[in-house]
Amino acid sequence: MHLRIIARIIGLLLMIFSLTMAVPAVISTWLNDGALQAFVTAFALTFGSGLALWLSNLRLRGELSIRDGFLVVSLFWTVLGLFGALPFYLADDPGLSISNAVFESISGLTTTGATVIIGLDELPISILFYRQFLQWLGGIGIIVIAVAILPILGIGGMQLYRAETPGPVKDNKLTPRITGTAKILFLMYVALTVVCTLAYWLAGMSFFDAITHSFSTVAIGGFSTHDASMGYFESPLILMICSGFMLFAALSFTIHFHAWRSRSIRNYLNDAETRFFLSVIGVATLSTSVYLYLSGTYELQDSFIHGIFHTISIATTSGFGAEDFSIWPSFLPVAVIMLSFIGGCAGSTGGGMKAVRVMLVAKQGIREMKQLIHPNAVIPLKIGSHRVEAKVVSAVWSFVGVYMISFIVITLAMMACGLDALSAFSATAGAINNMGPGLGEVAASYRSVSDPGKWILCYAMLLGRLEIFTLLVLLMPSFWRR
Repeated sequence: MHLRIIARIIGLLLMIFSLTMAVPAVISTWLNDGALQAFVTAFALTFGSGLALWLSNLRLRGELSIRDGFLVVSLFWTVLGLFGALPFYLADDPGLSISNAVFESISGLTTTGATVIIGLDELPISILFYRQFLQWLGGIGIIVIAVAILPILGIGGMQLYRAETPGPVKDNKLTPRITGTAKILFLMYVALTVVCTLAYWLAGMSFFDAITHSFSTVAIGGFSTHDASMGYFESPLILMICSGFMLFAALSFTIHFHAWRSRSIRNYLNDAETRFFLSVIGVATLSTSVYLYLSGTYELQDSFIHGIFHTISIATTSGFGAEDFSIWPSFLPVAVIMLSFIGGCAGSTGGGMKAVRVMLVAKQGIREMKQLIHPNAVIPLKIGSHRVEAKVVSAVWSFVGVYMISFIVITLAMMACGLDALSAFSATAGAINNMGPGLGEVAASYRSVSDPGKWILCYAMLLGRLEIFTLLVLLMPSFWRR
């Protein structure tokens, strides 16, 4: 394993990440909001640490192995979460403890959207901008952006791309070179953010709210600059715009690229995962809206507005809110939480297990039942017109199994940390699915969770963001053997 080369990469990426603290520092200077010293100190510590790691290993060259790729991704997201917490810890307002600051930072970078901060409307503008910007960076994936730079250093980037990109299929590249893929993903992401910003602004948001909420919408993060989240604006139009962009961001960016290149929506219609995902969302939003109306929770129009918005928000793991969905009647709160296990499509900014995996598990279950009826029949498993190889099915079942085991273990750990069963269940779902809001004690904020519980949830958020195996593989003794 090339540990010194890994240290050099971490150093370079830390220096790049330190630049994210420069923009809020400029905002703080301009507005004199009192947070400048926190950003300057955080920038110096982050850049200095990165520079020290980079210079001490400057002359090393080499090609990363698969194991190196997993270690780089895991280390970087962990280190990034720790250094990203510095402004939250150093600033007088919000003045978070170390545990709370790290929780807020990792929640932002993993696009989870769980928060420990109360009183967002009174926070310094620069802190609010930084908090939203963390989610935007996490959405595209720091690693996928940074691989465009690594070839300059003589280090291949495909290993990092495989380890970080969400979804069961890791080798589909949009362009022959990984640097070209990273650039295309980044440009598409920026373009979508700009369009979202304009839509929010034209719908009545201030420019600051428009750009910061576009950061968290496109990233499917869910952070807001207001305690009331999207409910602050009291605008059905804004809720529908948000719903549209959340849904669009939850679709595969590969499909977006091919649709843009061919100037046709046929790519969406022909993609089996997209059809499955949109069908599930359609049925769920209709069912939720109708039940809200029939139960007398809202009038007809509001039932459909809040049913559509909140179902899409939770199902895509965004976590925005306009009303307190945790007090909805009967089974609805738990039902929408369960939708977050699907998350988005593979290759999107969404969390969860990804729609393609859920679809494959469902198809495999149906196939097995057919096989029981016709034992001698040869029944291939297909996605669209493509036959799915047995090794892919095996990998999906392994992932789902480990995902569920991890969920159960973390839920029990959260109960051991003092949460009741419902709060522990929803907190774990919110963390591992990178969805954010929960039920019970964590419906509004995670501030009351104990410090050990927050660290466990930080690990769960990283597990979900890096799709379980990237972190768990590091715990295997064979990973460290020569």
